[in-house]
Order: sequence, then C-alpha cells, then structure tokens
Amino acid sequence: MAFPTETVYGLGADASNPAAVARIYRVKGRPANHPVIVHIGDAGQLERWAREVPEHARKLAARLWPGPLTLVLKRALGVGDYLTGGEDTIGLRVPGHPVALEVLGQFGGGIAAPSANKFGCISPTTAAHVRSDLGKEIDLILDGGPCEIGIESTIIDLSRDRPVLLRPGRIGTEEIAATLGVKPEPRDRGAPRAPGTLESHYAPRKPLRLVAIEQWERGAWQNCAVLCFRARPVGDKNAVWIRASTDPQRYARDLYSSLRALDASGCDEILVEEPPASAEWAAVRDRLLRARSK
Repeated sequence: MAFPTETVYGLGADASNPAAVARIYRVKGRPANHPVIVHIGDAGQLERWAREVPEHARKLAARLWPGPLTLVLKRALGVGDYLTGGEDTIGLRVPGHPVALEVLGQFGGGIAAPSANKFGCISPTTAAHVRSDLGKEIDLILDGGPCEIGIESTIIDLSRDRPVLLRPGRIGTEEIAATLGVKPEPRDRGAPRAPGTLESHYAPRKPLRLVAIEQWERGAWQNCAVLCFRARPVGDKNAVWIRASTDPQRYARDLYSSLRALDASGCDEILVEEPPASAEWAAVRDRLLRARSK
C-alpha cells in the first residue's frame, strides 16, 4: 500500500516478507541492487534490523526521530539481500507523520517503503500523484494530504568509523554536527549504495535544463515550461510559468508538484532557474541536478 510520510508518499510492504518486498520492486521497476529504507515505529526496534548500533546513531535517533532522517547501519543477521541490494548495511528511519506512525504502530514490524512512484521518476507528495503513477497496481492508498517537507529524507551512513552524508535533505549537516560534535563527511567511493543517489533520478518525462541566473534572458526560449524566482514577463509565450518561493523549505515542499505540473504542460522542455549554491539549498540542488537531462 501507499501511505504518507512527512517527506514523500511511500510504497510500503512487510519488510520481513521477501515476496512482499519483491512486489515493491516489480511495481516500481526498481533495480534489484538498489536498497530500500525500512521504516520502524521507534528507536527501540533498531536492534531488530542492525547488528551494531553506534552511539552516534542513538544520539541522532533521540534528537531527530521521528523525522526526515535515515540512518545506514550494519545489517543484523537475518536481514536479507532483498532489502539491502546486496549491501551489508540497512537504512532505517522513524517517519514523522501521524498516519505513518499509526500504521507502524498497528502493524508492529518494519515496513519497507521507497517512494510510491515508478523508479527514477518524480516522487509523489499527494495521494493523487500516487494514483497517477501506480493506478491499480497497488492494493491501497492512504490519503494523508500533501506532504509537509516534500523531498526525501537526509541519509547518514554510520556503518563505518565516521558519519558520512549519503543524501542531503531537510536535516542539514550543521544540525547533524550539533548533535554528534562532528560534521558528516561527503560521500566517498567506499560508501554503501543508498536510495536516490544515482546520477539520474527524480526526473520528469520532458527534458529538464538548469539555467544559471546570469544566463537567463527574457524571451530566449519558446514553448518551454518555466520554474524560476521571478514573475512571468509581460507578453511571455511560454506554456507554463511557475514563480518559485525564495524560501528553501517552501521551495522543497512544492518542488515535485511544480515539476509534475510543468511536465504535464505540453512543453518541449522544462527550464529551472538554478537555486543558490548555499547550505540551505543543498537538498533542492541535489534533486534538480539528478533530475536534469544529461
């Protein structure tokens, strides 16, 4: 079933049932070597899924769970490759949404839940998005309204001797550092595979191009759909023009809905004004860089 979290809608199945998780992969068209995140009801379930829980993990869980933070830990004995894509690690989080927490509480176990859409495409932030993407391929959609955060969780690797940022999200590196006393290092070659870290991801059907602010010229493109920080110029003929918020959290909340609207506009190309290269925009920039056409 699909259910809401504070980040995006997840496509959930019993994480202890290989056949159920295999159905997630089939419905999404997800590669078998791409791990999924297991959602749990509280930090007390960590030892069920992880064989080593370092002090860093306990500190982050105590301060930031429930919330948009995934911890990558060494997987426990009995946690199969069908969840981890063959990695010796498992991604775990406690979602910060009342519907998700109620489902987890009633179920009592872990729920494997990648985003409820086709693999590599724009993530869903409403139940309508899920219906559009997956239709009758799933059994149930729980409608919890629009997602509050709108982009996927921050992922921190704690399976090695130091914290490493695998995917940026609402929870930034400064907040992680304030909790741990050490700033997470950038992703390196030895990092485990993690969801949403492929070079191409979160992509619309139409080509998407990022345009630097100094390259933006009025009337330079025709039959384009536009997401930028300024109002539509008078007389502009572009198919759809969405003026984006200059607040990074609101921009992130609206991002996937905006990309879906632009993608459905009948345009030939989607143009997105490049966001600022600052820490508070890191997660948005990450999603747009992966969504752009190569």
